[in-house]
Amino acid sequence: MPIRYWFIIVLVGVIFGSSFLLIEIAGRELPPLTMAAGRAVIAASASWIVVVAARVKVPTEPLLMAQLLGLGVLSYAFSFVMMPIIQGYISTGLVAMINLLLPIMTLVVSHFWPGGERATRLKALGAVIGFSGAAILALPSFANGTGGQTIGVALCLLSTFVFALAFNITRGFGRIPPQAIAAYAMTGAMLATLPPALLMEGLPNIQNPETWWSWLALGLFPTAFTFQVMYWMIPRVGVVNFSVNAYIGPIVATVLGVWILGEVVHPLQLVGIIVVMAGLLVIDGRLLNRFRQGQTKAV
Repeated sequence: MPIRYWFIIVLVGVIFGSSFLLIEIAGRELPPLTMAAGRAVIAASASWIVVVAARVKVPTEPLLMAQLLGLGVLSYAFSFVMMPIIQGYISTGLVAMINLLLPIMTLVVSHFWPGGERATRLKALGAVIGFSGAAILALPSFANGTGGQTIGVALCLLSTFVFALAFNITRGFGRIPPQAIAAYAMTGAMLATLPPALLMEGLPNIQNPETWWSWLALGLFPTAFTFQVMYWMIPRVGVVNFSVNAYIGPIVATVLGVWILGEVVHPLQLVGIIVVMAGLLVIDGRLLNRFRQGQTKAV
């Protein structure tokens, strides 16, 4: 894979890692549905501006339009609502750590997906190691009983699974311009979140300027920008390779959480993240291949 693609994947990971901090800041004044709806409105608006500016031809077949809108409802509307709820239960760092499972969950879903990427024995071993690390990550939460942290961990795992589904669904839209996919998907997320947000939570009452800035940044960068890039990258590098950006996000989120929010990382969670990273390295395979090549040369 060209080095420029790896640079883009790392950039996406850094931007995505910052989203947890933005959600935490915006969530001080915004309820979940309202935050999700605003995020979708901003992202959809930005995506359609890109479509118009680039003169991208968008699909107009009713069935295909419905599928693209449905993609936004299934994955993004769900995720946008769930993330602020999850972060109400567990720290931004732990949420990001559990999201390390995304490449592993994507691998598992892709293996059973019609026409998906089949997992080799080595990648299956990596998935087992990764899920073992996730269990270690969750241990401190379960040790405290079946309270809020446990609920947060369970919801985070569910959200990761839904995102893995979205990655594999996206594969089927490889011939559609990525700008059009993002615009339709974000519109679907907006249509699914805006009416219930207005009906159930009403208009937001925002007092602090940082809420506005966090909300705007959340809609533009970790949402509109990263999903435009995602739809462009997946047909070129595959869902498993692209999902490796999850390596970067947890590191960025944990550093920002400790530095800005004063969060504390449990020592056992550090063990868990190392085990998950080991599973990801096994799935990636390149480090093991270099080790094998080194051994062969030595012999």
